[in-house]
Amino acid sequence: MFPRPAARGCLAASVLALGLAWSPDPGSWAENRHPAPPTAQVRATHVPAAANTATPLTGYAIQSTAKVTDAPSAVSSPGYRTAGWYPAGPRSTVLAALLAAGVHADPFRSTNQQRIPKADFQVPWWYRSDFTVGDPTARTYLDFSGVIPAADVYVNGRRVAAAADVTGAYTRHELDVTSLVRAGTNTVAFRIRPNDPNRMLTMGWLDWLQPPPDQNMGIVRDVVVRRGGPVALRDAHVVTKLDVPSLASADLTVKAQVRNDSGAPVTAEVGGRVAATSFTTTVGLAAHEAKTVVFTPADVPGLRLASPKVWWPAGMGGRPLYGLDLTASVAGRASDTAHENFGIRDVRAPLNSDGARQYRINGRRLLIKGGGWSPDEFLRWDRTYVEDRLKYALDLGLNTVRLEGHIEPDEFFDLADRYGVLTLPGWECCDKWEGQVNENGAGEKWKPADYVVAKASMAAEAARLRGHPSVISFLIGSDAAPDATIEKNYLAALEAADWPNPVIPAASDASAPVSGRSGMKMTGPYDWVPPHYWYAKREGGATGFNSETGAGPDIPTLDTLRRMMTPAELDTLWKDPEAKQYHRSPSATFGTLKLYDHALAGRYGAPTGLTDYVRKAQLAQYEAVRAQFEAYGRNATDTSRPSTGVIYWMFNSGWTSLHWQLMDRYLDQGGAYFGARKANEPLHVQYSYDDRSVVVVANRASGASGLTVRATLFDPDGTQRYDRTVTGLKVGGAGSRTTALTLPASVSGLSTTYLARLVLTDRAGREVGRNVYWLSEKADTLDWAHSDWYHTPTTGYADLTGLASMARVPVSATGSTVSAGGTSTTTVTVRRTGGGRTPSLLTDVHLVDGKNRPVLPVRWSDNQVSLWPGESATLTATYRTADLHGLAPRVRISGWNAKELTVPAS
Repeated sequence: MFPRPAARGCLAASVLALGLAWSPDPGSWAENRHPAPPTAQVRATHVPAAANTATPLTGYAIQSTAKVTDAPSAVSSPGYRTAGWYPAGPRSTVLAALLAAGVHADPFRSTNQQRIPKADFQVPWWYRSDFTVGDPTARTYLDFSGVIPAADVYVNGRRVAAAADVTGAYTRHELDVTSLVRAGTNTVAFRIRPNDPNRMLTMGWLDWLQPPPDQNMGIVRDVVVRRGGPVALRDAHVVTKLDVPSLASADLTVKAQVRNDSGAPVTAEVGGRVAATSFTTTVGLAAHEAKTVVFTPADVPGLRLASPKVWWPAGMGGRPLYGLDLTASVAGRASDTAHENFGIRDVRAPLNSDGARQYRINGRRLLIKGGGWSPDEFLRWDRTYVEDRLKYALDLGLNTVRLEGHIEPDEFFDLADRYGVLTLPGWECCDKWEGQVNENGAGEKWKPADYVVAKASMAAEAARLRGHPSVISFLIGSDAAPDATIEKNYLAALEAADWPNPVIPAASDASAPVSGRSGMKMTGPYDWVPPHYWYAKREGGATGFNSETGAGPDIPTLDTLRRMMTPAELDTLWKDPEAKQYHRSPSATFGTLKLYDHALAGRYGAPTGLTDYVRKAQLAQYEAVRAQFEAYGRNATDTSRPSTGVIYWMFNSGWTSLHWQLMDRYLDQGGAYFGARKANEPLHVQYSYDDRSVVVVANRASGASGLTVRATLFDPDGTQRYDRTVTGLKVGGAGSRTTALTLPASVSGLSTTYLARLVLTDRAGREVGRNVYWLSEKADTLDWAHSDWYHTPTTGYADLTGLASMARVPVSATGSTVSAGGTSTTTVTVRRTGGGRTPSLLTDVHLVDGKNRPVLPVRWSDNQVSLWPGESATLTATYRTADLHGLAPRVRISGWNAKELTVPAS
């Protein structure tokens, strides 16, 4: 985030592995508290006897050192009794384990999280796990990263690493414990230190959400027990070089480290296979010697591929992956193996003539459209939940997610590769990672040891991410670029890892001595601004690459609000703009909804109740988010200062939030979601707030011709005041645009608040796009001179109060559902029935079960549609059948002025 005077900014597979109850619905945690800790029933992990295996520990027993007085040698020895300890999954923070055990009430509801004592996490905690082996003679290693923030490590009663060495959330460690392992049960124990993101290179939250009281202390990636022979294979990877722009050939270079871990010289045969080509070499190694083996197209002609299978982002082509398999053998026996998946593609991001970063994928220019990714607040990993959100990103028409710190486990990037979602990982801002004390007073100056940890972190993440084609950059700075020494260390680590992608010095408009200018801007806004803000080519407007920006609050649906807040809190939500909102941010800057609420009342009229407040919020969020993405989409082909990328701040939230999210924690969708989805639909007709032009923008690979645009203006009661049709339009492929017409500056008789309906039809007369705006002849007035890092003040509001005069109109709906293979599809036809001229504005269709609970996640073909009398829309919703919980589906209709109803859809 942008420098500021006040702070900013692994779901449950681990729990499930232990057979503990968990659900993304925090209500499942609720008030189920144990009066005393249970005895942790954590099964010992069975490690196969065969060499060249890698086995993750299946879980831990954990306990505070305040309650464990025994010596580390005893705690870390087999047979130690863990009565009163808590079970934890293989990737679990301390608090995540306590929540799974029901020790604390649902932290996502009301202010429950504040009641969790922080003192419980200001002492070290033990993580203890057993594993069994049959043959103890094979070499045995502990391989791990993801320790937050540091730990002493013990095996069978002996300390094998100190916290001074095992420190940093991203550093990777491999400990040879062969001499300590014995047949039968073995114990590994971690003594995890308390975390402080301002003093340690770990993970922090800043102003994204109320930070967890344990500061995420724990182990959030797998601890793997590796077994092998005398020779180990490490760092196996493939360096690809694609011929651009022809894409006709690609050179592959295979590299791996071959390491003799024995005390005697050996001769190893290293062989492998990639892309149907086999290769082998013989390596002589002295005792404890390591060498790098390299196979190139010069040595192995088959590594020069003709007509390679090229990986593309979603919507641009296929997403094939290749696999590398390597084996190191000694005396004819396999000593170790390695497997790596990789994609062939080319990413470049030069600076354009305006100094903005312009990405090109396989030679094709790409407008980056994305959002800031947040993991679960307690870093719990749930593959299904992550996959659902990545599918939502594609449903929204986005192509990228940015990970500012909180860099997810390997499976996340496997999914991104599979779905074609680009990723922008990097270090986080405003804590120790900044390399200096920042303006918020957060962080501290680095000590010599910090430089070592930072470089090791960069080396580990570069090696882990380099083969994933979805990863297109690494941001070595966020709000600030690293200084010369830190940058030098980062670049050295990246080069040593054969990093294939652009290295960006900062997410802000900053420079580093070697990397030069970032080509990005971080100008916000982070709080409410009116829709026309985005069209100004200044501050956060649609020019260049804006790495984090959005119009601030995103009020969830009523369903979600009632799950996360008490009735008294909901009453305060709509009545008191000055009230501190716990579900917004710990930051003083973003602690209230004052700016947002004043704009909502000033433009739409003061809310009359909670339902009215949420109804107006959905309209406001729809128009704000739609305008942001539309402005960046329209300006991508400008000859002067074009837009090259935009990251909506944020894509999602790690908790139940009132701001910075396109969907809420439960994956429910409101105005922000459908506004973004509308702006990014494949073929889109849009209104320009700056010059009143009506433009057709292609967000798909192929172009179109023979298009017709009809623009009609209405009073809120449906009285038509203007109508114009333009035919014979055409638009090119992705990023192309064509201007259809310009709406007049004034129309006789038009009311102060009015509606603009834009309809796009194809050559056959079929409607392929519809976009409805609510506008005012009185414009919002921005005070640009007093812009700051988080917003531009609005001194006068557009008058949209005329929408309140729209009659409540009848809408009918019919629905039917088919199910197969665990997936259901509900088809809904919504019709504006009855007489009169008034349209049904932003008609929302929610899929609910027999108890009126939203069925989530769900992907709609379209939603929040505006219908004029006699018009209808047929929509489809796709979802998991199991999410109906055995009940029949129903459809609930609401919207700005539709009469609410719920109909069966079974």
